[in-house]
Amino acid sequence: MVSPLTETHAHLDYPEFQEDFAAVLQRAEEAGVRRMLSIGTSLESSRRAIALAEQDARIFAVAGVHPNSVDEAPADVRGELRALAEHPRVAAIGEAGLDYHRLPAGGEATHKSAQARLFTQQLDVAADMGLNVVIHQRDAWEDTLAILRDYTGRLRAVFHCFGGTFEQASEIIRLGHMISFTGIVTFKNAPVVQDCASRVGAEHFMVETDCPYLAPVPRRGQRCEPSFVRLVAEKIAELRGVPIEEIAARTTENAERFFRFKK
Repeated sequence: MVSPLTETHAHLDYPEFQEDFAAVLQRAEEAGVRRMLSIGTSLESSRRAIALAEQDARIFAVAGVHPNSVDEAPADVRGELRALAEHPRVAAIGEAGLDYHRLPAGGEATHKSAQARLFTQQLDVAADMGLNVVIHQRDAWEDTLAILRDYTGRLRAVFHCFGGTFEQASEIIRLGHMISFTGIVTFKNAPVVQDCASRVGAEHFMVETDCPYLAPVPRRGQRCEPSFVRLVAEKIAELRGVPIEEIAARTTENAERFFRFKK
């Protein structure tokens, strides 16, 4: 029997999964993936994630607005987001955060300000509702931490798709937060992430795919899907010199504690 795993970050509402969704879930089941988090990237995406969670007991939703969706979001998302987050199948807020990777030319400062406002609004909802937060951070490390520090003790966050150093992970952990590893940990050109995955405390990380993106080796280049989270866990087990069962059990325990599925 395969050891159970929790896929903590999937975009199951995306069109890439529409044609074979049942088969995707079946493959996840065969790989031992007993629970999946479908992550919202906009208000509408969050509604779709909730609808999926209503249809399948293995799926929970995370409701939020990705920083790259800021231009399509209302000026204040708090009312609509709060209404979505009241749904019993919503386990967290997100993915929320900052992304400075491709800012519009000539409007960098304005766009950064809009992202910060959107991020803060979502953190406000999470703190008020007693929910944790799934963080997206890309090329915005210092600004993300500066905003998040104001919420220390009021909520916990997981930095999804963590690609930083062990020292950066330690900084997050000192603030009471967690990190999550994707298929990047299997890539040959990812020694920094591999070093972090081999050293960070077992109670501080989870596993994910970020599917349909970032398929791990040996599936790199293919559409990623939740069943591939086992490949992520297997690589981390290899890096740490422990059985896959240990990583599966610990990351599942961490996910249950963070997302509080049984609350």
